[in-house]
Amino acid sequence: MKILAVDSSGLVASVAVVMDDNLLGEFTMNYKKTHSQTLLPMLDELADMIELDLNTLDAIAVAGGPGSFTGLRIGSATVKGLALALDKPVIQIPTVDALAYNLCGHRDLVCPLMDARRNQTYTGLYQFDGNQMQVIKEQCAVEISAIVAEINNIGKPVVFLGDGVAVFRDYIAEHCTIGYTFAPAHLNKQRAGAVAALAEEYYKQGKIMDAAEHKPEYLRLSQAERERMEKEHAAD
Repeated sequence: MKILAVDSSGLVASVAVVMDDNLLGEFTMNYKKTHSQTLLPMLDELADMIELDLNTLDAIAVAGGPGSFTGLRIGSATVKGLALALDKPVIQIPTVDALAYNLCGHRDLVCPLMDARRNQTYTGLYQFDGNQMQVIKEQCAVEISAIVAEINNIGKPVVFLGDGVAVFRDYIAEHCTIGYTFAPAHLNKQRAGAVAALAEEYYKQGKIMDAAEHKPEYLRLSQAERERMEKEHAAD
């Protein structure tokens, strides 16, 4: 089984290829350039370095949301175009699940935090039984206060990761009443390697779709849509 994975759901752009539980290569960038500038060149470079024939892929995986609206659209368009051209199925991985999978096997509760602005976070709660990931709370968009309160109620040690850590660190320090840690730098952001590894499990379970079916899962309205609704309500 050979799977190409793409994650452009946040600040990080990342591509990876796994084959039979083996990570053949991964290219991850967390820099100032836009995903439209980096994603395809990264894919080309990775394919060249590992001598990848795209026709030998079994599927193409993508972090399907939530996340940056622009980033998700770029990643989805890239994957959809490749899958249609190659006649390959798409595996859509929830972004927050993939982020949690960075810490596969961790003993503590795992809480990804993606900055969703306006004091909100894209988040969820996970725990691992060996390498098996158990979803305690499905990915959602909530106030940081809500997820911290839920963690306090569960009462188990937790590890936080994601770009929301830097945003909410002070709030966590002030309001989290149980033991907590933060994931190290090499594991605390989106990685296509995690998307690819989780996609292998999805593929085995038959969780695939035609490229035409795929669309990002945003979980909430875009900023432009929210502002338009606010103006309409104000006018009323």
